[in-house]
Amino acid sequence: MPRSDGRHIKNLSPFVKIMPYIMERRSDALIHHHQTVIVDHIDAYIHAKRESGIKMNYMHVFIAVFVRVLAQRPQINRFVMNGRYYARNHIAISMAIKRSLHDDGEETTIKFMFTGKESIFEVAQTVDAVIHENIGENTQNETDQLAAKFMSLPGPFVKAAVRTVKWLDRHNHMPAGIIKASPFHTSLFFTYLKSIKLDYIYHHLYDFGTTGVFVALGKVKKMPVAENGSVVEKAVCDIGYVLDERLCDGLYFANTLKLAKKYLEDLTLLETSLDAIVEDVD
Repeated sequence: MPRSDGRHIKNLSPFVKIMPYIMERRSDALIHHHQTVIVDHIDAYIHAKRESGIKMNYMHVFIAVFVRVLAQRPQINRFVMNGRYYARNHIAISMAIKRSLHDDGEETTIKFMFTGKESIFEVAQTVDAVIHENIGENTQNETDQLAAKFMSLPGPFVKAAVRTVKWLDRHNHMPAGIIKASPFHTSLFFTYLKSIKLDYIYHHLYDFGTTGVFVALGKVKKMPVAENGSVVEKAVCDIGYVLDERLCDGLYFANTLKLAKKYLEDLTLLETSLDAIVEDVD
């Protein structure tokens, strides 16, 4: 049975096909990567855009980079379900937000939907619009409403309902509405730790849903870095990646991270829309 969020990939090598049977759960297949980004040019870019009247911040920049990379490196946008590989038919980035920055402030999750062709300015507009819709104290989005429906049941029924939803997901019977509302059915989960002045972490991947990439962006800090044969102090931020190694081979992952680095070093490359999205193989 087809899924609403992806297309079954059949033309894969036997070695690739067997990996989900060896590593059955996403938590069996975690790999970690750490990246340090010098941010002087990012700060200068954001300042220049603000001077010209365009609102821009680190969240806009990094989400724009990941959207472009997912559009050009489609194997990263795959997911594994019940031993089968699927090419996701959209680009989605999930994120948890606090409706107020207090310990007891209400938390929710949001999901940004993209075609992959967006410029950095279009990404920023989408991000701001979705956050604005969800930041009010009395706001309830689809995720909140779905969770409330589950939690209105007695405890034993909640367990049964969640087990049923997981079974439906494994067998491609999950209602499209639940997939749309679920933050766990997404291309990439992003945590913006810089906003709370916390350093990067390695966040686990969820076995529920389809998320194969988790990215944690840490705070800006000063660090010694090698530059032109000498050591100098620079402002940097660190990124912690956690990836599902079943998605692609090591070379593909390495080239994907190099592409992300290329965009982070020259954000002007993201100012024009992407002409064509790279399609995954079938």
